[in-house]
Amino acid sequence: MASRYPLKKQIPLQKKVKYLVIGQGLVGTWLAYFLQERNLSYVIVNDSKQASASSVASGVINPVTGRRMVQTWMIEDVMPFAVASYEAFQQKTNSKIVSNTPVVLIHPSPQMKDSFDYRLAHDNVYLKTNNTLDWQSFFNTPFGTGEIDNCYWIDLIPFLEAGKKHMADHFIESTFAFTEFKIVDEGVQWKDILAEKIIFCDGVNSMQNPYFKALPFAPNKGEALIVAIDGLPAKHIYKNNIAIVPWKENLFWVGSSFEWQYENQDPTKAFKQKMMTALDSILKLPYQVVDHLVGIRPANTERRPFVGLHPSYPQLGICNGMGTKGCSLAPYFASELINHIELGEEINKEADIARFGPLLV
Repeated sequence: MASRYPLKKQIPLQKKVKYLVIGQGLVGTWLAYFLQERNLSYVIVNDSKQASASSVASGVINPVTGRRMVQTWMIEDVMPFAVASYEAFQQKTNSKIVSNTPVVLIHPSPQMKDSFDYRLAHDNVYLKTNNTLDWQSFFNTPFGTGEIDNCYWIDLIPFLEAGKKHMADHFIESTFAFTEFKIVDEGVQWKDILAEKIIFCDGVNSMQNPYFKALPFAPNKGEALIVAIDGLPAKHIYKNNIAIVPWKENLFWVGSSFEWQYENQDPTKAFKQKMMTALDSILKLPYQVVDHLVGIRPANTERRPFVGLHPSYPQLGICNGMGTKGCSLAPYFASELINHIELGEEINKEADIARFGPLLV
């Protein structure tokens, strides 16, 4: 049976590396960082003109999710690895990008308070009580408050900037086009670079990738506001029906939306009004909207990552689809993919693209 992706002849080379990484968002930064830590040769290619979903995300690592207050998927393995990785990264790059930032829950309804109380009494690991009076000068709290401990905030823009600086000798600012890409006997070739493996960490762009576009991507549009709130303590994340997350100085990230069907990537007046109405209902302090962010998340129908090597072309890999949990999942699965390639270790079966093998061959 003839292959859909025929091998092509090699063109003259100027550089040979083991890994070619496409995309310097959250996942691509971690993949390149771990490659560099292991002294594995690589080049990372990124087009800064294409906005990364990572650059507009909240940066929160929260071990509890949903209205039922359940633990997030794999959190007991993922979070310790992620926190240790961010702390090592900031020490290595002399940056300040991670902080322990508990979530203050401002219960939006009696039902949510009941759900919190149930989890607190039964299978609680991360929940704790707090003193509602401590927050009544900042918020309306008719149904009381609670707290999620062991949460972290990642300052993503400095993280991405520090990552780019750290890998400067391996970084290429460029678009990646498949017209300049070839599969060759030795691996893959892009322009004048020959690599043993190419790993796609380019977010929603992978939906157009001829080798991986059959994966069940389900991108969603997320919007957030950047809001100045004078007097609100910045050592906590606040969560009601919306999240209020420290951003920098007196600025806070407020959001977010999850639009599975959208006409374009433009910010919407409806979202802005919805957030302002929510702020008006809970916040006692004056505020001012200073920016409106939009990003497209490379999520999928299973809400599990896409990690692994192509079943027909093992020189092609992907690490993508982290969705809203990217800050916790990205370092874990970037490392797991490298371990799979270099050491033969298994990828978590719920994340391994082997589960979609028939779609890709």
